[in-house]
Amino acid sequence: MANQINLTLKVWRQNRGEAGRFETYEAKNIDTDASFLEMLDVVNEELTLKGVEPIAFEHDCREGICGCCGSTVNGKTHGSHERTTLCQLHMRHFEDGQQIVIEPFRAKAFPVIKDLIVDRSGLDAILAEGGYVSVKTGNAPEASTTPIEKKLAEAAMDAAECIGCGACVAACPNGAAMLFTSAKVSQYALLPQGHPERTQRVKNMVAKMDELGFGNCSNEYECAVACPKGIDIKNIARLNREFIKASLTSEK
Repeated sequence: MANQINLTLKVWRQNRGEAGRFETYEAKNIDTDASFLEMLDVVNEELTLKGVEPIAFEHDCREGICGCCGSTVNGKTHGSHERTTLCQLHMRHFEDGQQIVIEPFRAKAFPVIKDLIVDRSGLDAILAEGGYVSVKTGNAPEASTTPIEKKLAEAAMDAAECIGCGACVAACPNGAAMLFTSAKVSQYALLPQGHPERTQRVKNMVAKMDELGFGNCSNEYECAVACPKGIDIKNIARLNREFIKASLTSEK
Protein backbone atom coordinates (compact mmCIF):
# COMPACT_ATOMS: atom_id res chain seq x y z
CA MET A 1 0.00 0.00 0.00
CA ALA A 2 1.32 3.43 -0.97
CA ASN A 3 2.32 5.93 1.66
CA GLN A 4 0.43 9.18 1.89
CA ILE A 5 1.66 12.71 2.39
CA ASN A 6 0.13 16.12 3.03
CA LEU A 7 1.34 19.16 1.13
CA THR A 8 0.80 22.89 0.96
CA LEU A 9 0.48 24.24 -2.57
CA LYS A 10 1.09 27.82 -3.60
CA VAL A 11 -0.48 27.96 -7.06
CA TRP A 12 -0.46 30.82 -9.55
CA ARG A 13 -4.01 31.81 -10.55
CA GLN A 14 -4.59 34.15 -13.47
CA ASN A 15 -7.01 34.88 -16.27
CA ARG A 16 -5.64 36.02 -19.60
CA GLY A 17 -5.01 39.74 -19.69
CA GLU A 18 -5.52 40.14 -15.95
CA ALA A 19 -3.15 40.41 -13.03
CA GLY A 20 -2.25 37.10 -11.41
CA ARG A 21 -1.70 36.07 -7.80
CA PHE A 22 -0.71 33.08 -5.71
CA GLU A 23 -3.40 31.11 -3.90
CA THR A 24 -2.67 28.57 -1.15
CA TYR A 25 -4.32 25.15 -1.08
CA GLU A 26 -3.89 22.01 1.00
CA ALA A 27 -3.25 18.71 -0.74
CA LYS A 28 -4.17 16.05 1.80
CA ASN A 29 -3.69 12.28 1.82
CA ILE A 30 -1.80 12.17 -1.49
CA ASP A 31 -0.47 8.76 -2.46
CA THR A 32 3.27 8.87 -3.03
CA ASP A 33 2.80 6.61 -6.07
CA ALA A 34 0.61 9.27 -7.72
CA SER A 35 1.99 11.50 -10.45
CA PHE A 36 2.12 15.26 -10.04
CA LEU A 37 -0.85 15.70 -12.37
CA GLU A 38 -2.84 13.09 -10.46
CA MET A 39 -2.15 15.09 -7.32
CA LEU A 40 -3.59 18.17 -9.03
CA ASP A 41 -6.63 16.09 -10.04
CA VAL A 42 -7.24 15.25 -6.38
CA VAL A 43 -6.89 18.89 -5.35
CA ASN A 44 -9.28 19.98 -8.10
CA GLU A 45 -11.88 17.45 -7.00
CA GLU A 46 -11.78 18.94 -3.51
CA LEU A 47 -11.99 22.49 -4.87
CA THR A 48 -14.97 21.56 -7.04
CA LEU A 49 -16.81 20.07 -4.06
CA LYS A 50 -16.22 23.32 -2.18
CA GLY A 51 -17.55 25.41 -5.06
CA VAL A 52 -14.09 26.82 -5.86
CA GLU A 53 -12.96 27.08 -9.47
CA PRO A 54 -10.45 24.27 -10.13
CA ILE A 55 -6.85 24.94 -11.10
CA ALA A 56 -6.47 25.09 -14.87
CA PHE A 57 -3.52 23.07 -16.18
CA GLU A 58 -2.77 21.50 -19.53
CA HIS A 59 -2.32 17.80 -20.22
CA ASP A 60 -2.97 15.22 -22.89
CA CYS A 61 -1.11 11.91 -23.08
CA ARG A 62 0.35 11.88 -19.56
CA GLU A 63 3.09 9.66 -20.95
CA GLY A 64 5.86 12.22 -21.41
CA ILE A 65 5.52 12.61 -25.17
CA CYS A 66 2.92 15.32 -25.90
CA GLY A 67 4.72 18.27 -24.31
CA CYS A 68 1.52 19.80 -22.92
CA CYS A 69 1.95 19.54 -19.17
CA GLY A 70 4.74 22.04 -18.62
CA SER A 71 4.70 24.12 -15.47
CA THR A 72 7.35 25.32 -13.07
CA VAL A 73 7.63 23.49 -9.73
CA ASN A 74 9.68 25.17 -7.04
CA GLY A 75 11.44 27.22 -9.68
CA LYS A 76 12.29 24.28 -11.95
CA THR A 77 10.62 23.54 -15.28
CA HIS A 78 8.79 20.21 -15.10
CA GLY A 79 10.14 19.83 -11.55
CA SER A 80 13.71 19.12 -10.58
CA HIS A 81 14.44 15.73 -12.13
CA GLU A 82 16.55 15.22 -15.22
CA ARG A 83 14.75 14.28 -18.44
CA THR A 84 11.34 14.21 -16.79
CA THR A 85 8.12 15.86 -17.89
CA LEU A 86 5.67 17.04 -15.25
CA CYS A 87 3.36 14.08 -15.80
CA GLN A 88 6.30 11.74 -15.10
CA LEU A 89 7.14 13.45 -11.80
CA HIS A 90 5.87 11.38 -8.86
CA MET A 91 4.90 12.48 -5.39
CA ARG A 92 7.40 10.14 -3.75
CA HIS A 93 10.00 12.80 -4.53
CA PHE A 94 8.34 15.21 -2.07
CA GLU A 95 8.34 15.23 1.74
CA ASP A 96 5.33 15.16 4.01
CA GLY A 97 4.42 18.71 4.99
CA GLN A 98 6.45 20.26 2.17
CA GLN A 99 5.37 23.48 0.47
CA ILE A 100 5.32 23.38 -3.33
CA VAL A 101 5.20 26.50 -5.48
CA ILE A 102 3.58 25.90 -8.88
CA GLU A 103 3.74 28.49 -11.64
CA PRO A 104 3.20 28.63 -15.40
CA PHE A 105 6.16 28.86 -17.75
CA ARG A 106 7.50 32.41 -17.71
CA ALA A 107 8.49 33.83 -21.10
CA LYS A 108 7.51 36.89 -23.11
CA ALA A 109 6.47 34.70 -26.03
CA PHE A 110 4.33 32.46 -23.75
CA PRO A 111 1.44 34.63 -22.48
CA VAL A 112 -0.69 33.08 -19.75
CA ILE A 113 -4.05 31.80 -20.95
CA LYS A 114 -5.29 30.71 -17.54
CA ASP A 115 -3.56 29.67 -14.32
CA LEU A 116 -0.86 27.16 -15.32
CA ILE A 117 -1.69 27.14 -19.04
CA VAL A 118 0.40 29.29 -21.38
CA ASP A 119 0.04 29.96 -25.07
CA ARG A 120 2.83 27.97 -26.73
CA SER A 121 1.45 28.43 -30.25
CA GLY A 122 4.57 30.42 -31.13
CA LEU A 123 6.46 27.14 -31.35
CA ASP A 124 3.87 25.83 -33.81
CA ALA A 125 4.28 29.02 -35.87
CA ILE A 126 8.05 28.48 -36.04
CA LEU A 127 7.51 24.87 -37.09
CA ALA A 128 5.05 25.92 -39.80
CA GLU A 129 7.81 28.02 -41.40
CA GLY A 130 9.91 25.03 -42.31
CA GLY A 131 9.62 22.07 -39.97
CA TYR A 132 8.63 19.75 -42.76
CA VAL A 133 9.83 18.30 -46.08
CA SER A 134 7.90 18.97 -49.28
CA VAL A 135 7.44 15.79 -51.31
CA LYS A 136 5.40 14.73 -54.31
CA THR A 137 2.27 12.81 -53.47
CA GLY A 138 1.96 9.16 -54.41
CA ASN A 139 3.43 5.96 -53.14
CA ALA A 140 6.22 6.24 -50.59
CA PRO A 141 9.65 5.47 -52.05
CA GLU A 142 11.46 2.38 -50.94
CA ALA A 143 13.41 3.05 -47.74
CA SER A 144 16.60 1.60 -49.18
CA THR A 145 16.65 3.91 -52.23
CA THR A 146 18.19 6.79 -50.23
CA PRO A 147 21.21 5.56 -48.28
CA ILE A 148 21.86 7.53 -45.08
CA GLU A 149 24.98 7.27 -42.97
CA LYS A 150 24.16 5.66 -39.63
CA LYS A 151 25.59 8.42 -37.44
CA LEU A 152 23.63 11.06 -39.36
CA ALA A 153 20.42 9.09 -39.11
CA GLU A 154 20.90 8.68 -35.37
CA ALA A 155 21.67 12.37 -34.88
CA ALA A 156 18.56 13.31 -36.86
CA MET A 157 16.44 10.96 -34.75
CA ASP A 158 17.91 12.42 -31.56
CA ALA A 159 16.92 15.93 -32.71
CA ALA A 160 13.48 14.68 -33.70
CA GLU A 161 12.85 13.64 -30.10
CA CYS A 162 11.98 17.25 -29.26
CA ILE A 163 8.34 17.34 -28.11
CA GLY A 164 7.93 21.12 -28.24
CA CYS A 165 7.07 21.45 -24.55
CA GLY A 166 8.69 24.88 -24.24
CA ALA A 167 10.79 24.07 -21.18
CA CYS A 168 13.87 25.35 -22.99
CA VAL A 169 12.21 28.72 -23.55
CA ALA A 170 11.03 28.99 -19.93
CA ALA A 171 14.43 28.00 -18.53
CA CYS A 172 16.38 30.42 -20.72
CA PRO A 173 16.99 33.81 -19.03
CA ASN A 174 16.42 35.40 -22.44
CA GLY A 175 13.31 33.38 -23.32
CA ALA A 176 15.06 32.01 -26.42
CA ALA A 177 13.64 29.23 -28.58
CA MET A 178 17.01 28.33 -30.03
CA LEU A 179 17.11 24.75 -28.75
CA PHE A 180 13.64 23.99 -30.10
CA THR A 181 14.30 25.64 -33.46
CA SER A 182 17.74 24.09 -33.80
CA ALA A 183 16.32 20.63 -33.15
CA LYS A 184 13.80 21.06 -35.94
CA VAL A 185 16.40 22.50 -38.33
CA SER A 186 18.88 19.73 -37.49
CA GLN A 187 16.27 17.03 -37.94
CA TYR A 188 16.16 17.82 -41.65
CA ALA A 189 19.57 19.35 -42.31
CA LEU A 190 21.18 16.04 -41.36
CA LEU A 191 19.12 14.05 -43.86
CA PRO A 192 19.31 14.17 -47.67
CA GLN A 193 15.52 14.52 -47.86
CA GLY A 194 15.80 17.89 -46.13
CA HIS A 195 18.59 19.37 -48.24
CA PRO A 196 16.56 20.89 -51.12
CA GLU A 197 14.77 23.31 -48.74
CA ARG A 198 17.46 23.75 -46.12
CA THR A 199 18.42 27.32 -47.08
CA GLN A 200 14.93 28.78 -47.00
CA ARG A 201 13.93 26.61 -44.04
CA VAL A 202 16.47 28.00 -41.60
CA LYS A 203 16.00 31.60 -42.76
CA ASN A 204 12.21 31.40 -42.41
CA MET A 205 12.27 29.68 -39.02
CA VAL A 206 14.78 32.09 -37.51
CA ALA A 207 12.85 35.08 -38.89
CA LYS A 208 9.62 33.80 -37.36
CA MET A 209 11.36 33.16 -34.04
CA ASP A 210 12.54 36.78 -33.96
CA GLU A 211 9.17 38.11 -35.09
CA LEU A 212 7.33 36.39 -32.24
CA GLY A 213 9.54 37.93 -29.56
CA PHE A 214 11.66 34.97 -28.53
CA GLY A 215 15.01 36.09 -27.10
CA ASN A 216 18.55 35.50 -28.28
CA CYS A 217 20.87 32.72 -27.16
CA SER A 218 23.68 33.80 -24.85
CA ASN A 219 25.10 30.31 -24.21
CA GLU A 220 23.68 29.88 -20.71
CA TYR A 221 22.92 26.18 -21.43
CA GLU A 222 19.88 26.25 -19.12
CA CYS A 223 17.78 25.06 -22.05
CA ALA A 224 19.67 21.78 -22.36
CA VAL A 225 19.44 21.15 -18.62
CA ALA A 226 15.66 21.73 -18.63
CA CYS A 227 14.93 19.67 -21.76
CA PRO A 228 13.02 16.50 -20.81
CA LYS A 229 14.30 14.74 -23.92
CA GLY A 230 17.97 15.66 -23.61
CA ILE A 231 18.24 17.60 -26.88
CA ASP A 232 21.94 18.32 -27.40
CA ILE A 233 23.16 21.91 -27.26
CA LYS A 234 25.29 21.09 -30.34
CA ASN A 235 22.14 21.53 -32.40
CA ILE A 236 22.29 25.28 -31.71
CA ALA A 237 25.78 25.39 -33.20
CA ARG A 238 24.44 23.55 -36.25
CA LEU A 239 21.57 26.05 -36.53
CA ASN A 240 24.04 28.92 -36.48
CA ARG A 241 26.14 27.32 -39.20
CA GLU A 242 23.06 26.61 -41.32
CA PHE A 243 21.88 30.20 -40.90
CA ILE A 244 25.25 31.72 -41.82
CA LYS A 245 25.51 29.55 -44.92
CA ALA A 246 21.94 30.41 -45.91
CA SER A 247 22.58 34.12 -45.40
CA LEU A 248 25.61 33.95 -47.70
CA THR A 249 23.73 32.08 -50.39
CA SER A 250 22.21 34.34 -53.04
CA GLU A 251 18.90 33.16 -54.40
CA LYS A 252 18.30 33.58 -58.10
